[in-house]
Amino acid sequence: MDGYQFTPTYGPDQHPTIWNPDEFAGSIPRGEVHAAWDEIARTYRLGRVYCDPRDWESEIDGWKLLYGDEVFFEWATYRITQMAGALRRFVTDLSTGALSHDGCPITATHIRNARKQAKPGDQYIIGKPSQAQKIDAAVASVICHEASADALAAGWGIKTDTRITVFR
Repeated sequence: MDGYQFTPTYGPDQHPTIWNPDEFAGSIPRGEVHAAWDEIARTYRLGRVYCDPRDWESEIDGWKLLYGDEVFFEWATYRITQMAGALRRFVTDLSTGALSHDGCPITATHIRNARKQAKPGDQYIIGKPSQAQKIDAAVASVICHEASADALAAGWGIKTDTRITVFR
């Protein structure tokens, strides 16, 4: 809610929650992803989680059951108008300092890899310059920031009453 992004870690070795399919025989280790979400949900209070449903529809439905359908939302990144708007907000907030990050080297590499791809209507999305260059963490950062911005727009995090009530 304060504009600070970080890459959560999980498991006994506190691995970052970014998986390179090449390290797992060419596929995302779904069991690891489930273990990570379990630990994240026990560690943090989840407010709004946007997930790209491509190949993850069943998992998202399961997470909605486990953690709340008011928390987990499908947010398809292939929607050009919505993604272009989220990217504009992300770039603006990053350049003005309204968005900051932990300096995760994997995310930094993915953001450096991302290239603007022109779309009709003076819009753009991001894409890979080559199949070998990953951008998944860049896309996740954009939709994470969009979820936070949507939560703020809905009034989350706004303190309207600063009184403290103590019960004995």
